[in-house]
Amino acid sequence: MGGYIVDFTIVALLIIGITALNGVMSNAIGLKVFGGKNKNEIVDKSVSLQTGWKSVGGTKKK
Repeated sequence: MGGYIVDFTIVALLIIGITALNGVMSNAIGLKVFGGKNKNEIVDKSVSLQTGWKSVGGTKKK
């Protein structure tokens, strides 16, 4: 019974890991192939909107 649980855990971790890596890799390939010139357009717009905002949360550094 212990061997079954170990095997099941290994297979589950492999399936979850492969699925996660597949999503990351397909996203990277999609950006390179279909991204065009404006790959970072959304990120750049977000950064430009957030300039000058106050930091909230966390701890203050002295």
